[in-house]
Amino acid sequence: MNIRVLLADDHAIVRHGLCRSIQQEEDMEVVGQAGTGLAAIEMARQLTPNVVLMDISMPDMNGMEATRLLVRDTPQMKVIALSMHSAKRYVREMFRAGATGYLLKDCEFDELIGAIRMVAQGQTYVSPSISEVVVEDYVRGSLKEETDAFSVLTQREREVLQLMSEGNSTKQIAARLFISPKTVEAHRLRIMHKLDIDNVAQLTKYAIQEGLTTPEP
Repeated sequence: MNIRVLLADDHAIVRHGLCRSIQQEEDMEVVGQAGTGLAAIEMARQLTPNVVLMDISMPDMNGMEATRLLVRDTPQMKVIALSMHSAKRYVREMFRAGATGYLLKDCEFDELIGAIRMVAQGQTYVSPSISEVVVEDYVRGSLKEETDAFSVLTQREREVLQLMSEGNSTKQIAARLFISPKTVEAHRLRIMHKLDIDNVAQLTKYAIQEGLTTPEP
């Protein structure tokens, strides 16, 4: 039985390149491609892949939040982070969200294929290039708790913050999250209060710093 793979990356050229290469493997098939975190969740629920290759920096919903929701709803589905980010905060939050693998985008294709096979068999894969980060975080984790967006803000507040930082209006955010504009405003006020930030520019800077979104190219 082939390993069913879903690709989630906001760069179409990356998805198409990965798709062509993965399809060459006799024991794998790409069942879908998603350009946002929300699209990845919807497609994963419809297509039931065995493994999702998840980019972290995506519009609408980043890969960390998407992974958390996917693993919560379908724990048998495995997620591998495939990211340009090697910083500890990204690695830590992806594994906290439920990912079972993490590779950098400059890895060799053979490493990626090996990781997909390992994760599909229920194992965990960490690229050697970031293994020191994982070990250090594990050793120090019980000694030092970092304050970040994932410990300060709720999931819904992080979703609102990402959409705000990407330039969406209150009505647009309400429509995307299926909540009322008043609820969006309430979340916005709580976010500002928790972070002690009183303007959108600084909130956007914070969201980029915490990996919730990326700066415009």
